[in-house]
Amino acid sequence: MAVTGTTEGPFGWIGAERDRLRGAGLERGLRPRTADEADAGPLDLAGNDYLGLSRHPEVVAAATGAARRWGAGATGSRLVSGSTTLHAELEAELAEFTGFESALVFSSGYAANLAALTALAGRDALIVSDAANHASLIDGCRLSRAAVAVTPHADPGAVAGALAGRAPGVRRALAVSDTVFSVDGNAAPLPALAAAARAHGAGLVLDDAHGFGVVAVSYT
Repeated sequence: MAVTGTTEGPFGWIGAERDRLRGAGLERGLRPRTADEADAGPLDLAGNDYLGLSRHPEVVAAATGAARRWGAGATGSRLVSGSTTLHAELEAELAEFTGFESALVFSSGYAANLAALTALAGRDALIVSDAANHASLIDGCRLSRAAVAVTPHADPGAVAGALAGRAPGVRRALAVSDTVFSVDGNAAPLPALAAAARAHGAGLVLDDAHGFGVVAVSYT
């Protein structure tokens, strides 16, 4: 969408908001990178390719082969025509790797968090969310329409207190946390969080996007 610099009309507020962000030093812009930047450019400490797998020859070859065989898109939602045997194989391998009964693949971690929280919570639920959780978890809490209690960062005692104080009529409760926090870089106290959830009959939802394959995590 193209936005002019005018301050008039129904979208005039956009220019004023841009100026406010610019004045506060909060304006951000896109910086396109070249294909060879990963090889010759500066060390990237802001991306998510921690293991360098996006350019690993075996990964690239597998992706190329899949595109040649299946085409460049899923052709539709998974419920319609977009679910392939590749999806099923990947989900089976992920479930085996993590030790869970099954797995479900989404197009992004952001979409996965939105789907998980809106499916597992609702108007009659309570979500207890760590103050340093990723934006996708925060948006998932909002979209779930559940009551949300935000607790201090990495504080299992506060989580237990919020779960214990849930209002009458709240049928379900979830404790929600990153495993490795994207901004702070520290790990969540998972054993204590799991104990708090079990003690109060709550589920525990973890976003392991920044720890999976990098940090050893026990889910039990």
